[in-house]
Amino acid sequence: NVGFLSTQRPGLVPCTPAGVLEILKRSNIPTAGREAVVVGRSDIVGKPAAMLLLNANATVTVCHSKTHNLPEVCRRADILVAAIGRAGMITRDFVKPGATVIDVGMNTVTDSAEFQRFFAGNAKREENFRKKGSTLIGDVHPEVAEIAGALTPVPGGVGPLTIAMLMFNTVKAAKMRRQGTGASGQGRSILVHH
Repeated sequence: NVGFLSTQRPGLVPCTPAGVLEILKRSNIPTAGREAVVVGRSDIVGKPAAMLLLNANATVTVCHSKTHNLPEVCRRADILVAAIGRAGMITRDFVKPGATVIDVGMNTVTDSAEFQRFFAGNAKREENFRKKGSTLIGDVHPEVAEIAGALTPVPGGVGPLTIAMLMFNTVKAAKMRRQGTGASGQGRSILVHH
């Protein structure tokens, strides 16, 4: 399916990257002509998200943990997608004021010192951390909310849209199967005949 994305052929779209684009669409955030930086190059999220943004006419840069001058590259972004898998890695130094920041990360923090680094003074989070002994944080440090034009929350941001896109793909796959076109949207039948 990722191959179909690169050639803009019809098919099923990976759920999390599709959720990212759906958030932008539903929030009326234009992509055409905008600088988009995707931090993360995984086959599941980073690469497909970059291809979807490119297909939506954004100018896309893909970065990773080894990218030189990563904060500088990220600061060019009108749309910054964080999918690197490191708790709070993207700090305010990475973000252009007013940028839209999509946090795909889902990291569990169990260490109280690490928790304090991210959430010191947040009474609600502190109470939940004491009760559960852990909390979720994305790849974006909470301080980014002070500078970003928009920031997806973790939890409750990309995750629900990922589930919605999974349901969309399930219905689409069922329709494709019924039409005998297969997951690629091409004319290959996946039905078993006896």
